Amino acid sequence: MNGVPIYHPYILPTVLLIAGLSLKSPTIIRSWKDPNSRATWLVLLFASAVFVSVTPPNIQNINAVTGVPNIAAPWTYSMINAFCGACLTMLITWREEPSQRRDTRIRRVWITYGGIVAALWATFLMADVPRSRARDLDTFYANTPWMREHIVLYLLGYLISTVVSAWMIWTWISKVREGWLRAGLVSLQLGHACGIVFVTAKFLAIGARWTGTDWDDLNVLIAPPFAILGGTLVALGFILPVVGPFLQQWPRDQLTYWTLKPLVRAVQQVTPSPATAPVGRFAPLDLRLLQRQTQILDGLLQLAPHYDRSLYQRAYETALAQEEERTARGLAGAVAISSAIESHGKQGEHDHSIEIGSEIIDHMESISRMLNNPQRLKEFHQSLFGSEKTTPHA
Repeated sequence: MNGVPIYHPYILPTVLLIAGLSLKSPTIIRSWKDPNSRATWLVLLFASAVFVSVTPPNIQNINAVTGVPNIAAPWTYSMINAFCGACLTMLITWREEPSQRRDTRIRRVWITYGGIVAALWATFLMADVPRSRARDLDTFYANTPWMREHIVLYLLGYLISTVVSAWMIWTWISKVREGWLRAGLVSLQLGHACGIVFVTAKFLAIGARWTGTDWDDLNVLIAPPFAILGGTLVALGFILPVVGPFLQQWPRDQLTYWTLKPLVRAVQQVTPSPATAPVGRFAPLDLRLLQRQTQILDGLLQLAPHYDRSLYQRAYETALAQEEERTARGLAGAVAISSAIESHGKQGEHDHSIEIGSEIIDHMESISRMLNNPQRLKEFHQSLFGSEKTTPHA
C-alpha cells in the first residue's frame, strides 16, 4: 500500500465511539427496560463494531485468524446492516410515543435487517472467493456469482436505511425545538447525505465492472472517506441528544458542588456531616450535589433562630452601594450566616419563629464564595462595623 494508509482516519471515531459506549453502558444497563436506553446502546455497540472491523489491517486479521479468505466481508457487512437497523430503531423510538404501532414497526425493522444479515452469510457461503481482498473486494468480486449478490445486498440494506432515515428526519426536524435533539438530527442528516454519496460511488464502481470498465478508484479512494465521515456523523447524531444535556449540565453541577464547599463546612459546625446518609466520592455527581445542598439546608434550619435579618439587610444595603447585586448578596449573606454561627455557640433565648428566606437560600453559591475569601470578608466587615466587632467566624 503506497502513501498514507487510508485506515488512519478511522482511529478518532473508533476511540470516541468506544469511549462513549464504555461511559454510557453502566447507565444504560441500569435502565435497560427503557427503549431509548436499549436503542442507544445498540447504536453505539454496532457503530463501534463497524469502525473496529472495517480497517484494512483488521480485515486482514479477521481473515487470517479464522483461516477463511474474505470472511471479514460478511462479518463487516453484517455489522453495517445491524447498525442500520439500530439507527432506524432509534429514530422510531425518538419520533413516536410508546404504542403497539411503534413496537410493531421496530419489530419489522429487526426482522428485515435480521433477514438481510442471514442472506449475507448464505450468499457468502455459496460464493467462491479464494483470494483475500482487504480494500477492493467489492469491485474485485463484482462479477463473481453469489458474491455479486452478497455485495449488492449489503449496499441495498445500507441505502434503504439511509434513505428512509433521511426522509423520517426531513419530515420531523421542522417540528423539533429542543436544541440537542435538533443538533443530533442535523448531524444525522449530514451523515445520511455522506452515506448516499458512499453507496453511489460503490454502485458506480461495481456497475463499471459489470460493463467491463475500470472505475475502481471510486470504490477504493472516493467511497471510504464518505463512509468514515458519514458513519461518524450518524453516530454523533445519536450520541448528541443523549450525552449533550449531560455534558452541558455536568460542568455546572461540578462548579456548584465545589463552590458550596466553604458554606457546607461552615454549617457543619451546627449540623455535622453524619446527620445525613453518607455518599461516596464515586457516587453520581447529582447525588453528591443533592446531599451537599441538603446538608446546607439542614444547617440553615438549625441556624434560623439565631439569624438576624436586620443585620443581613444592613450589610446588603452597605454592600450594594459598592458592589454589583450578586456580590452584595454574597457579602451580606456571609456576614449574617457567620453571625448566626457565632450566636449558635452562645447560651440564651432565641426567637424560634424566625425562618431563613430566599435572600440566603437563593444565593448560597455567592455566599459560599465570600466565605472562601476571608480577607475580603474581613475588609467588608470592618467597613460595616468599624472596630465594634472582630472578623466573623467563617
